[in-house]
Amino acid sequence: MLGDYPIKGRRASEIAADVEQGVSTGRLAPGTALPPLRDLAGELGVNPNTVAAAYRLLRDRGVIETAGRKGSRIRPRPALTPRDEIRLPVPPEARDLANGNPDPALLPDLTPALAAAAEAARRDPVMYGRPPVDPGLLALVGAGFRADGLPDAPIAIASGSLDTIERILATRLRPGDAVAVEDPGWGSLMDLLPALGLRAAPVRLDDEGPLPEALAEALAGGARAMVVTSRAQNPTGAAVSAARAAALRAVLAGHPGVLLIEDDHGHGMVDQPFHSLVGAGPEHWVVVRSAAKAYGPDLRLSFAVGDADTIGRVRGRQRLGAGWVSHLLQGTVAELWRTDAAPVARVAAAYRERRDALRGELAARGIEAHGASGLNVWVPVPDETTVLAALVQRGWVVAPGARFRLQSAPGLRITVARLDPADARRLADDLAAVLGTGGADARLI
Repeated sequence: MLGDYPIKGRRASEIAADVEQGVSTGRLAPGTALPPLRDLAGELGVNPNTVAAAYRLLRDRGVIETAGRKGSRIRPRPALTPRDEIRLPVPPEARDLANGNPDPALLPDLTPALAAAAEAARRDPVMYGRPPVDPGLLALVGAGFRADGLPDAPIAIASGSLDTIERILATRLRPGDAVAVEDPGWGSLMDLLPALGLRAAPVRLDDEGPLPEALAEALAGGARAMVVTSRAQNPTGAAVSAARAAALRAVLAGHPGVLLIEDDHGHGMVDQPFHSLVGAGPEHWVVVRSAAKAYGPDLRLSFAVGDADTIGRVRGRQRLGAGWVSHLLQGTVAELWRTDAAPVARVAAAYRERRDALRGELAARGIEAHGASGLNVWVPVPDETTVLAALVQRGWVVAPGARFRLQSAPGLRITVARLDPADARRLADDLAAVLGTGGADARLI
């Protein structure tokens, strides 16, 4: 069962920590079965309740899963082994199309904005007791949300989209609750849920976003929350259309107790219109936007607008921990928002050209591909491992779909942010050679 790894400990916290150590070092592999409660209690000389408490801690931390009489075992992807580790090394001379990064050439020069924020801090240093949100940034963020038809509601500032989503989930859900998520979807979110003791309920999608019937199935199965990507969905590039938003709102109308989280991380670098699901029925809702894709991943700043109770809980918990996000960062983003000379349309057009170039070349070779918005193109394939290895031999490193999937079919994520049309033609030739007769039929992702 455990091979040569003897679990040690006298207290629940010690037993749980020992199992986590075995997982993080690789001595307890995914799928390894743990001893029954009474057996392990007898080996350790402790009360079975102590072992039960240890297993409960491990479940809440996303390390193990329990399947009734089948017992407990290490999760296929424990929270200690994030999906980002499912990657291939990039050999010398190979092109890295797996990283998901924006094109640095399309990011603004931060120097003037940083200097302006530093000068403002020199004139009026931020001290304890200052409101957590910069008034100038708050005004800009609020105006942006209202321009997209969202209610005039409270706003919170946090350190990136995932940080915001984590805080929202932690304030409203309990361990064991299920969250409806897109499949394929954001791997980091899929890692976060088990770390919070939550369960992912997969929702299929196509180029227009989550399928209404799949969302209805997840909600009927007891999902307490839904996370939907408005535009630039990772990894497929899906963007919620007006018709799909209306259909999803109709599903949500019958579930007022569900927490709705809309992740609009593509704001500022996509030109598709924003179609919100807010107002459909859920009493508790939040829309999250981030500076990472438009201004650079190291600007760890995100904005969230939502119902007063949820945003109030997020702010209150933040005060007890991080306190606030640096006003230097807030001032920098506010300055960029006011003065950035690169319009969204130009950046969005550049990424669209690169996506369309690759999708067009693939279509010409009979290969199905998805990428309606954002930085990535998703290509369904019959076998990820074989195709990945063959592409590496031809000088291309792309992201394995396993990083993004729960129950959906295999695929590859190709980041096209720095892929020019000439490279797209060569990549399509190589992918066609690897796939032979072409790609799989994948009208639904």
